[in-house]
Amino acid sequence: MKTALQKSPIPESRAYVAKLLNDPIFDPHWHFHSEYQIFLVLKGNGTRFIGDSVKPFKVGDITFTGPNLPHLWRSDQEQGETENSPWAQGVVIYFKEDFLGNNFLHTDEAIRLRRVFRKSLRGMEFTGDTAKKLKKMIMQLVGLEGLDGILHLLKILNCISHTDNYHLLASSGYTNTLREADTERMYKVYSYVMKNFKNKLAISDLAEMTNMTPTSFSRYFKVHANKSFTQFVSEIRIGHACKLLIEQKKNVSTACYESGFQTLSNFNRQFKAITNRTPLAYKKEYGR
Repeated sequence: MKTALQKSPIPESRAYVAKLLNDPIFDPHWHFHSEYQIFLVLKGNGTRFIGDSVKPFKVGDITFTGPNLPHLWRSDQEQGETENSPWAQGVVIYFKEDFLGNNFLHTDEAIRLRRVFRKSLRGMEFTGDTAKKLKKMIMQLVGLEGLDGILHLLKILNCISHTDNYHLLASSGYTNTLREADTERMYKVYSYVMKNFKNKLAISDLAEMTNMTPTSFSRYFKVHANKSFTQFVSEIRIGHACKLLIEQKKNVSTACYESGFQTLSNFNRQFKAITNRTPLAYKKEYGR
């Protein structure tokens, strides 16, 4: 496995990088970096981890993450549909806080930008008309170079700083406590859960896999994920159930058992706790 903490994706000679991703899968590694990141999903779906937020991702999703906020987009399908037909596509923009110089953010003109940069430390996801507008602007940036690109990036950030069409992702109490060794260990745990969440998961198995006692693993996971292992597994299962209800038009009972729950009553209880809706209400609200 490659190192989880990657070197800067921005060459020293550049103020920012905007590129089209066209790969069999999105980068599957749990990692963080010192750059700000804007990410647009053009093709593909799966589960997105940002800080302690765990949610499904889909085409059109746009997120803005701040420095050192751990993240991972895990595609549902780990291999491309065909060797020459990648199914995960997106646009990623990286830039550093001082890409306009060391003093710009301290000016009166940058007050909105300072505020949105603080919000990005928890991760932001954009919705509604803002998401539609940002998608067009992000796609335009990919084809720009030089000063035109910097000016356009500022337009994107200005749009972000003026909108109310967003929600924050990581909880207000989330703090990144990860070290490089932790990111690889947590990725190993996440990967195992994503492959096995439909089956019964025992903490003892995860503890053995990470060379810990069950008690030590439970404590370790809660410190780094900001939630219990049981809660994390429930979120993964409910996220999968949401996709079954909406995308595959499954009924509630089928979604329950195909997501790893053993009883319908527990499924309904966990679903409402996580989504604030019953499965039927969720399907009615979001179903096409």
